[in-house]
Amino acid sequence: MSQEPDKRLSELRNAIDAADNELIEIIARRAKLTAEVGEVKRSLKQPLYVPERERSLVKARRVKAKQAGLSEDLIEDVVRRIIRESYRTQTSQAAATSSHLERPVFVFGGEGALGARLVAQLRQTGYRVITIDKNNEWPTEDELSQAQLVLMSVPVNKTAELIRRLPPLPDDCVLADVTSIKAAPLNAMLEQHDGPVVGLHPMFGPSVQNLAKQLVVVTHGRQRQHYQWLLDQFINWGAHLHEVDANKHDDAMGWIQAMRHLSTFAYGVHLASEQVDIKELLELSSPIYRMELMMIGRLFAQNAELYADIIAANKSQFSSIRRYLRRFSEILDDIESGKKKDFVLLFEEVSQYFGEFSNQFLQESESLVQLADDQRFKHE
Repeated sequence: MSQEPDKRLSELRNAIDAADNELIEIIARRAKLTAEVGEVKRSLKQPLYVPERERSLVKARRVKAKQAGLSEDLIEDVVRRIIRESYRTQTSQAAATSSHLERPVFVFGGEGALGARLVAQLRQTGYRVITIDKNNEWPTEDELSQAQLVLMSVPVNKTAELIRRLPPLPDDCVLADVTSIKAAPLNAMLEQHDGPVVGLHPMFGPSVQNLAKQLVVVTHGRQRQHYQWLLDQFINWGAHLHEVDANKHDDAMGWIQAMRHLSTFAYGVHLASEQVDIKELLELSSPIYRMELMMIGRLFAQNAELYADIIAANKSQFSSIRRYLRRFSEILDDIESGKKKDFVLLFEEVSQYFGEFSNQFLQESESLVQLADDQRFKHE
């Protein structure tokens, strides 16, 4: 057998390796440029993430990809991944939006997971941060007399109680919380402090590398003009702010948190009780089911008390959860009884309820499915 094909294959592989090395050098050169961009943004106090600029950039790269005969989706994936890395490197270059950096920021619960993440972000941006945690003495009015911000990042079931323990704060000091329930903490802050008050709910976990494109929910309290600098700081870090009424927020969180977390928890408990072989499930699972297992495992890799508090704080959702359990049982009974037609009719009815969102979610999930496939082979 001729060795020519083997030789040619080796030559081609070497050429690919060389091209990959060139690609790495180009990405490294781009990274240096984005670092310079970060420095200029800092001097101009511009935000880390500018949606219009990213959309324009991606659109232009897709056009260039098409002209080069390449997959537009492939190039968009590559560009977005590179952009995401540039956000990570630019995070340390974010500018402070407060004009009173000499005044400290107090973070209650600053040693907790989310609190520590926010403390690190604030300090990296140039703020002087003092943390108060369960093992520290409660600060006095004198100690808080120069505070420009008091941020409550404490367990949700203790938030209102701890807010009411605060001594009087400076008139212009911003009092804010970052818990997942908003109405009760916001009311407690408004009662406790006559100055600027705002409720925040960061919709991300403490493991995020930066706040670019992360959602932060804002529930307004009092004197927005005096806490606008804090909102601007989150925007400068790259976050997207969504303003909503506190009660509407809590209603939505009943579905997003209590219902979803409890369902995920119960599924994990059932797997453990049945002693299901997780490794075997992973080996035989479709990408979608692998993602479901990832979400279950993700929950059990986090703080148990946090999830217990979140679910317990949404008691208004419990009656709906019980109705869900009854529906689950009724559907199972119908399937067990061979009522396929009833199942199909119900399926079509719910499909109509989701309407156009069904196809939207199908399309959006495709990229996640591909990522799940990549992760499967990454660990093999």
